[in-house]
Amino acid sequence: MLVVGFPTGALQANCYLIAPGKGEACIIVDPGQDAAEPVAEAIAEHDLTPVAAILTHGHFDHCFAVAPICDGNDIPAWIHPDDRELLSDPLKGVSTESAAFFGGKLAMREPQEVRELTDQAVLDLGGLSMTVDHTPGHTQGSVTFRCGTQEGGRLIFAGDTLFAGSIGRTDLPGGDVHKMAQSLRTKILTLPDDTVVLPGHGPTTTIGRERLTNPFLAGLEEGSTVPGPLRRL
Repeated sequence: MLVVGFPTGALQANCYLIAPGKGEACIIVDPGQDAAEPVAEAIAEHDLTPVAAILTHGHFDHCFAVAPICDGNDIPAWIHPDDRELLSDPLKGVSTESAAFFGGKLAMREPQEVRELTDQAVLDLGGLSMTVDHTPGHTQGSVTFRCGTQEGGRLIFAGDTLFAGSIGRTDLPGGDVHKMAQSLRTKILTLPDDTVVLPGHGPTTTIGRERLTNPFLAGLEEGSTVPGPLRRL
């Protein structure tokens, strides 16, 4: 299996391309700010054919380039319906301070073809099978994508639900700390320890490593309703 990842834009959100191998169909995960050029370069370098863009959530740093990439390659974008409005009104998902930074204007639009994700759906795209888990908390429509590799490994594209050593913030519009705890407990901590986590920001990790070392996961398996360090605030 081929996985190509790189950070994009001012907030360094990770964009990924995944394919069975070189010269195959590929899925684009979270094409954020300034993603169009590196995505095109990766497609050319590995002789890939895009078949879909899938979005872990609707924040602009993860989907800013989805319309030009999808329309330019005549492919659909997949997003959870609870975040779909952010594709055409991205300021609904940012803080007041961030909106002011952009002068109250951040122009985006939906791609020509948008398809909606549902919890536990299995997407068969370009020879790859991706299982969708709805993981609200960072946003109402946050999801993760799970898949197996030809070599027998397990991957999860975690978006801003889980990072190496941290979790996604819950203080933005649509965020909910209790829903985040529920998502982490029921959709993340139930995964095998050897699952490789490809997060929305920062380095790759594993479920086992985060289970042992991530302070925000402490106590969640025992039923805590608030992630670790947040219980002390």
